[in-house]
This record gives sequence, C-alpha cells and structure tokens, in this order.
Amino acid sequence: MNMRLTWICHGATAASRKALFPIDEPLEAKATEEAGRMVALPRADRIAVSPALRARQTVDALGLQARIDPALGDCDHGRWAGKSIAAIEAEEPENLMAWMTNPETVPHGGESLVDLRTRVANWMDNETALGGHVIAVSHAAVIRAAITHALQAPPSSFWLVDIEPLAVIRMTSNGRRWSLRFPH
Repeated sequence: MNMRLTWICHGATAASRKALFPIDEPLEAKATEEAGRMVALPRADRIAVSPALRARQTVDALGLQARIDPALGDCDHGRWAGKSIAAIEAEEPENLMAWMTNPETVPHGGESLVDLRTRVANWMDNETALGGHVIAVSHAAVIRAAITHALQAPPSSFWLVDIEPLAVIRMTSNGRRWSLRFPH
C-alpha cells in the first residue's frame, strides 16, 4: 500500500534552547508564532501527535486537528529529564559516553535508542498498512529514529541527523521500502 508521511518537529522550548533533556513543557511564545506562519500543509488522511504538551501546542498553532498517539512520544530519558547535557557530562561522564556510543544502553533508566527506533518503526509499519497521507507531529529524537529506519541505517547513525524545531521531513512508502522525499 502506498503511503506518504509528513513529519513535523514541534517548535522550540526552553529545554531545546538550553540543551536540556526534555520534560513536558510548553512551546516558547516565538515558536507558537513561527508555527502559525508556516506554509499550508497538504491535505492528510490522518494527523497524529505526540501526547507531549509542546507537540500538542504545535498542532494547535498549525490549525490542525490530530489524534494523540503515545507511540509518537519523545524518547524516555529517565532520570536525566530536565537536566543539561553539561550537568550529565560533569556528574556521569562514563554514562553519557555509553549512551552516545552504544544505542542499546540505558544509563538514565529510560528508553534505549534501539527501543525508540523499534517503537517508531512499528508505528510507521502500522500506518503504512492503512495507506494514504499521514502528518505526524512529534520530536526530534522520534524523527531521527524514523529517518534511520527509513534508510535502513545502523542505529549509531541516529546522532548524524539534525532535526530543528518546526522542521518538515517527508517520506513515502510503497509497502516494501521507505524513501525520503525532498521537495523542490
């Protein structure tokens, strides 16, 4: 079954500006304004959103009606949530290095990058079976996992993908394989 998938990363938050592991926080006021000025999105058969406040506020700013889908939730960073990367590096340098070099490790007690990718891949496969066009508003980590899955890239390539707030990433699937799609 053919499918189009448009990923939209939520707008900027205080955590994203300060390099903090995210918590459930609101968008910055500027991000709400920027989302409201985004170009019109194509019609979709389904629109799904992460349960996180920042993702739901992005959907509202875009003027979309979406169903909340827990599978689109951000990576669970466990006890690191709300802390800065610099603080983790100072307190637990070996754990931070393990997390950044081994996608299967979970030194924070949350979700591994491999588990995140599996969750996202399962969601993509389920949506593919329905076909049509889906818009998904989620998080940079979720979109990175989707891209590495689509490209069949090794889990370590997760760190090679940068996703900015309000980025729009398009993919297509013919039911057998995914492709990234770059508009002209």
